[in-house]
Amino acid sequence: DVQLQASGGGLVQPGGSLRLSCTASGFTQDFYAISWFRQAPGKEREGVACITNSGKSTYLHNSVKGRFTISKDNAKSTVYLQMNSLEPEDTAVYFCAVDPGRLWCVRPEAYEYDYWGQGTLVTVSS
Repeated sequence: DVQLQASGGGLVQPGGSLRLSCTASGFTQDFYAISWFRQAPGKEREGVACITNSGKSTYLHNSVKGRFTISKDNAKSTVYLQMNSLEPEDTAVYFCAVDPGRLWCVRPEAYEYDYWGQGTLVTVSS
């Protein structure tokens, strides 16, 4: 079974940093992408970052470019979302998800992703 475990959320002041982790297991496909989504209260879930298992293709939403980076450690089967210069608008529940068979990253759409981890709450507040 495919399993995703997200962690790393918390409370941080504006301008602070957090690193989210998504540990994945159970994949049999040669190609897939792992993405981070977020959902703020009263808003739709939006894709913010993507990386393919090869690491050759990545995507970052315009709203987080220059502040967030996505990376992966194959040895640990883990994808990271490093979030710097956090803003109150970044407050949301963050989810990681897998799209099996994806070769290239584009803006992630939730309906394309088959497997989801549990969310981790990020709160940016003074």
